[in-house]
Amino acid sequence: MCLAIPGKIKSIESQYDGLVRIAKVSFGGIIKEASLEMVPHAKVEDYVLVHVGVAISVVDEDEARKTFQYLKEMGEVEEELNISEMLPDDI
Repeated sequence: MCLAIPGKIKSIESQYDGLVRIAKVSFGGIIKEASLEMVPHAKVEDYVLVHVGVAISVVDEDEARKTFQYLKEMGEVEEELNISEMLPDDI
């Protein structure tokens, strides 16, 4: 199943002579890159929903935290971020 996972933008860089904006996004401490092409107004410290490496919307912090927690409880976060081997057994 593919889901959009909420994360917090930690940094943004421009690539290809400024044509593409890529963010480093933190998902509960796991950092992944995401394209900001669908959310050109997104900035550092914003929370975004990321689906297959693309930020698809900006969300408020409370909504992001609730969604991340629900997905974590369902076990979906590990699968979507491919991090299950990095997590302790008790999660």
